[in-house]
Amino acid sequence: MHDTPDRDIALPARRSAAPRIGLALAGGGPEGAVYEIGALRALEEAVVGLDLNELEVYVGVSAGAFVSACLANGLTTAQLCRAVVHPGPGEHPFFAEVFFTPAVREIFGRSVDAPRLVIEAISEFLANPRDLTLLDSLTRLARAMPVALFDNEPVRMFLERVFSLDGRTDDFRKLRASLNVVAVDLDSGEAVRFGSPGFDDVPISRAVQASSALPGVYPPTEINGRYYVDGVLIKTLHASVALDAGCEVVLCINPIVPVDTADAVRVGAMRTGKLVTRGLPTVLSQTFRTLVHSRLKVGLSNYEPRYPGASIVLLEPSRDDYRMFFTNIFRFSSRKEVCEHAYQSTRRQLLARKDELGEKLARHGLTLNVEALRERRDLWRQVGLRDGVLHEPVTDRLDRALEKLETLID
Repeated sequence: MHDTPDRDIALPARRSAAPRIGLALAGGGPEGAVYEIGALRALEEAVVGLDLNELEVYVGVSAGAFVSACLANGLTTAQLCRAVVHPGPGEHPFFAEVFFTPAVREIFGRSVDAPRLVIEAISEFLANPRDLTLLDSLTRLARAMPVALFDNEPVRMFLERVFSLDGRTDDFRKLRASLNVVAVDLDSGEAVRFGSPGFDDVPISRAVQASSALPGVYPPTEINGRYYVDGVLIKTLHASVALDAGCEVVLCINPIVPVDTADAVRVGAMRTGKLVTRGLPTVLSQTFRTLVHSRLKVGLSNYEPRYPGASIVLLEPSRDDYRMFFTNIFRFSSRKEVCEHAYQSTRRQLLARKDELGEKLARHGLTLNVEALRERRDLWRQVGLRDGVLHEPVTDRLDRALEKLETLID
């Protein structure tokens, strides 16, 4: 992230004045993180006096853990936006290879076991020919299947480097704000909040790695002899963590929304409007989004009676936001577009909901800057970049190669 002087990078002090504000960020993979960064920038500009580096409580799940850990460490929304698009000197850009490094060690390690498992399967069948078919015995070969496609160790190493710079820390206990990174203990199915007492000695970078270990995509993360996976398996936002800590206002961003293809053909986003034609990954994505989003709605409906007087502000893409659903995040230019789209669409959403949100925020002494929302603003100028963000030649070549690959896959 760029350390230019839009603010001092020293760790933020706690807010001493009311209201107590918390932030809860959901998952959504790398594209979800980029969406959250753009949306957070829009939100910070829209609420008078809001500084997202000076909140009381930060709660993050999966990609949201990545972003919330950066904010709690004093990285500004401007720095995060620049990191999405700017590969120049002094930056720590979000290159795709950080998130999509093949899990070579996992795949190779599992394949080594395959011959032994075949021998065991045949031996088991020969010893019990009346009780088992050969196919039954061969089911043990499933143990040779890799548990993940990508390696999440580069994600941990990336954050470790970023948090090792002056004024930042990889230690929960050295933060001046409460940072909560939620993961799930694979062997117990219980949610764990890294950063809470008893779990605050784990490095922040390792906790984020565990929270974002979505099964099938990334391998479980081992911490002190236990294995942890993506915290979204239990809840989508875990906003109750901030509410339980006494926050009066909790700002929530959730990028995980199922798509509604009713108008997809008319606007040119799809050819047929049928998700099944796009194959298994798209079907699984829609299924996952639907399950997660429905659970989110149920959870939020229970907060009002449990936390009277508290307010929750939820921002998320609309169901016809095809750009979020069909984006190829591998392309550097796509990450720029997603961040800018999130910024502008969030500004439009805030303006459209100005009466509802203005009243909700006013109850806690906060003001929605409607005039600022009505202005025409360019995200990149707001964060100190010019409109034409230069790409390195190697990035341009990679973009073209990936575009060709995407065409072939389609």
